[in-house]
Amino acid sequence: MTDTPAPGTKPRAKRWPYLVPLVAVLALGGVFAKRLSDISGGYDPKVIPTVLLNTPAPEFNLPPLPGLGEGLTSADIKGKVSLINVWGSWCVACTVEHPFLMEIAKTGEIPIYGIAWRDTPERSLAWLEKYGNPFTKIGQDPHSQTIINLGVTAAPESFLIDKEGIIRYKVSGIITREMWRDTIQPLIAQLNK
Repeated sequence: MTDTPAPGTKPRAKRWPYLVPLVAVLALGGVFAKRLSDISGGYDPKVIPTVLLNTPAPEFNLPPLPGLGEGLTSADIKGKVSLINVWGSWCVACTVEHPFLMEIAKTGEIPIYGIAWRDTPERSLAWLEKYGNPFTKIGQDPHSQTIINLGVTAAPESFLIDKEGIIRYKVSGIITREMWRDTIQPLIAQLNK
């Protein structure tokens, strides 16, 4: 039997030659994924590390929100374990996180300092009026100068600072109740010793 088609019919295409490139691409993709997994050493995409971990927080001097007292400076975070929270009225995730920050503030366990990022004073004040103010002090960073120095990638982000002003932990995203209980509170207790 030959592969020549019967008169008046189209020749039958060989399908297997098209599978060879597909199989090769899939195999290379698998090797690439395995190699990335090996290199990452247990990389968790939900955790964005900071090169500033265990280094002094950058110096800053942020202006206040009108009517809320003084602004926020790097001197404010020294001498006590504290939490810096970067937020904005435009940030949906900040609205989700905020009720828990209010709970933390009510305990008095740790001062929370806020950095209002890329916001107008009017919007920041309206947002705080609506949701409450858990912050000991707030500074404005409308042009992202301090945010860039902290290596912030998105809001909310929070930094746990020790008594010497050293960054000891960073949260990229919302601080959850479980994260607070299992990781941050034990670290605060350790840093307060």
